[in-house]
Amino acid sequence: MTKTYTRDGKNKKAVLMREEKIENILQQMTLDEKIGMIHGAGLFRNEGVPRLGVPPLYMSDGPMGVRQEFHNDRWNGVYDREDMVTYLPSNSAIAATWNPKRAKECGRVLGSETRARGKDVILAPGINIKRTPLCGRNFEYMSEDPYLVCEMAVPLIEGIQEQDVAACVKHFAVNGQETNRLWVDTIVDERTLNEIYLPGFEAAVHRAHSYSIMGAYNLLNGQHCCENKILLGDILRKKWNYDGAVISDWGGVHNTKAAAESELDLEMSVTDNFDEYCMANPLKAAIQRGEISQEVVDKKVRNILRLMYRLKMLEGTGRRKKGRYHSGKHIKAAKKTARESVILLKNEESILPLKLSDRVAVIGKNATAIHSCGGGSAEIKALYEVTPLMALLNAGGGDTHIEYEPGYFIPDTEASQSQNWQETSLEDRKQEPDTQGTIDSEAQKDALEKKIIEYRDRAVRLARESKQTIIFAGLNHDYDVEGSDKESLKLPYHQDELIEAVLDANPDAVVVIMGGAPVEMDWLNKAKAVVWYYYSGLEGATAVAEVLTGNVNPSGKLPETFPKHTEDIYSVKLGEFGKSDKLEYKDGVFVGYRYYVSHNIETNFCFGHGLSYTEFSLGIPDVRCEGGKVIVSAALRNIGTRKGKETVQLYITPPQGRVERPIMELKAFKKKALEPEEKKNLKFILDRSAFAYYDEQLHGYRVEPGEYKISLGMSVQDIRQSVTVRYSYEKGFEC
Repeated sequence: MTKTYTRDGKNKKAVLMREEKIENILQQMTLDEKIGMIHGAGLFRNEGVPRLGVPPLYMSDGPMGVRQEFHNDRWNGVYDREDMVTYLPSNSAIAATWNPKRAKECGRVLGSETRARGKDVILAPGINIKRTPLCGRNFEYMSEDPYLVCEMAVPLIEGIQEQDVAACVKHFAVNGQETNRLWVDTIVDERTLNEIYLPGFEAAVHRAHSYSIMGAYNLLNGQHCCENKILLGDILRKKWNYDGAVISDWGGVHNTKAAAESELDLEMSVTDNFDEYCMANPLKAAIQRGEISQEVVDKKVRNILRLMYRLKMLEGTGRRKKGRYHSGKHIKAAKKTARESVILLKNEESILPLKLSDRVAVIGKNATAIHSCGGGSAEIKALYEVTPLMALLNAGGGDTHIEYEPGYFIPDTEASQSQNWQETSLEDRKQEPDTQGTIDSEAQKDALEKKIIEYRDRAVRLARESKQTIIFAGLNHDYDVEGSDKESLKLPYHQDELIEAVLDANPDAVVVIMGGAPVEMDWLNKAKAVVWYYYSGLEGATAVAEVLTGNVNPSGKLPETFPKHTEDIYSVKLGEFGKSDKLEYKDGVFVGYRYYVSHNIETNFCFGHGLSYTEFSLGIPDVRCEGGKVIVSAALRNIGTRKGKETVQLYITPPQGRVERPIMELKAFKKKALEPEEKKNLKFILDRSAFAYYDEQLHGYRVEPGEYKISLGMSVQDIRQSVTVRYSYEKGFEC
């Protein structure tokens, strides 16, 4: 019996019983029934085989909650309010907690609500590496760092699948831009692929046992990912021994023969011509002509039946859990995650936390904006969504009079459409939204400029008259959106000018930025206090208000680097982002902080950064080398006056060797809650893989001899303690 990756593989008898049942069902199926199972028979389902007790497989987006219900063959909603669900923090927000426990709790909520909506597969989580902050879909992803992705994605997947729902980890693989996303050919060398872009997916397979994987839209090294024999065959099936289901992205299949002979199991798309999909009638005709073996179809059906078996969808496979999607417990879990995801970027003169005065100025359109209903396939119908203005009014408790000015306006650019955006989602879209509206004359241009100035002047006047001012600025789903990328990190809607002017009028104004990706902050030197938060669910704004007022001590950490300027991004410098034909990853393994730290590039805020209202110290570490492992221990102490949480991060610096390696790489972290003066001991156990790099000659990992520096700190640039170990081929690790 070959090695299998799943938990049920630990019991040989159970595996035999499973495979016998699958084979028994398969042998009774007709070719038409088999074909019906491997392509969409609806926008979010395949065809079942009722006579054999095989139901359709129902799927749904997305990463921040179960998407609304659509008709089987058209992108029109079925319900008005009945499919409203818990709006969960985005994957970026979950990663910003640096707390795997929060990730698992969010996974449980997502799994339970998916199950309650009658779905079998949730198309989440998205774990693509954030190679550049310009990617429009980054808000759905976790981090620029593969280790952090692994540690946060695994519990998220486990939480989903505890509810008898399959996670569908996406997008496999190297889906790093939205520009020409269906046809761009991503060229990546073997080392970079294995060190940076595959670890999250491998962890999803080997550690989280994800029941399904979604192929990406793009080509990888010359072949579409959903038809890619190396990616799906050599790596996923053979090297990783994966026996789960592989599902295409919606519209990611282009060639019948290539898809049939690949390791893809289920083809889905956005159109209603289901019988014309590549793996529908065209595949049946090719089999009947003898051009393709029916065995390739049998293999795909087996994988789908195995997925159903694991979900207890087949008769005699166990009692399946029931779910819920109207639950106070779910809302509480979302709020807990949101609280730990808020990041205090700057706090000069201890401006924060605020004791709200009797009169507070709130400025910025994001103070009243709703975000749950946008972003592409991540859109949901939320049970509710608290806005920052609402949260602050509630925090004031009636004793605080809040005056609001939007400060900037967002032109109405939404044309009346009879179609859902997804009906045309396979077509090319312009890179940036038209946020200024249509301007046909100088008079209209003058009127627009006048309106911008009027909005800004009213906000500045309010800030000047108010002792306390809070600016809510940032992005929205015009920019953080599936299907298009950003051209720059500049804030849209003239917000930079607004922030500058407000800070000139009131230097103590607090700046709160919300978005799915870093933004430029040319006004940063003027601001004394800056808070960042990602799209963080239905209670995200409540969490921000709690941080601003000190009811919650911030503990979020950046899961990505915030560069100073767009031109500082390495892929932009190399001219390797936004290309529509061939996109070569010339930055190699130097992604995110690996580049900025190794090349001493100044940033606004580094990877892992995040402040607290208390202070922490880190004791001198102890290091031991035992049994081929390196064990690092250190004491974390809260030396401030408030209870708080801190994340200690461990980075490794390798010796100079035969290949160029980043100066620092994250290899471990731990988050702890401490009362004032409380001390907790931390222990990090590092195995050989923490010191290794991928050797293309060996087609595997190796550890080079020499001295390795192990650094402990609160961010990649806030290193508090360091120790060294030596590795040799003869003696292994020596401390």
